[in-house]
Amino acid sequence: MSDENTTSRLLDLAAKRFKKERSTLTADDDMFGKLGIDSFQAMELLTDVEDEFGIEIPDYELKGVTTFSALSAIIGKRL
Repeated sequence: MSDENTTSRLLDLAAKRFKKERSTLTADDDMFGKLGIDSFQAMELLTDVEDEFGIEIPDYELKGVTTFSALSAIIGKRL
């Protein structure tokens, strides 16, 4: 799967989970600021991501990850 496809699926998931317009989200956006979420809500998104992609992402890999593109790169390593 291409990085672009992974990122697109991630943005779709985030938009759906937090009821945002998909067209307003870009790969380089800060997830917390753009979605208006806290760390607990980010973990809910992570659960969606793990279910959608059929992977598990350890918490330590997420340290410092704030953008959709950074999360997409981590997803890509697990696929």
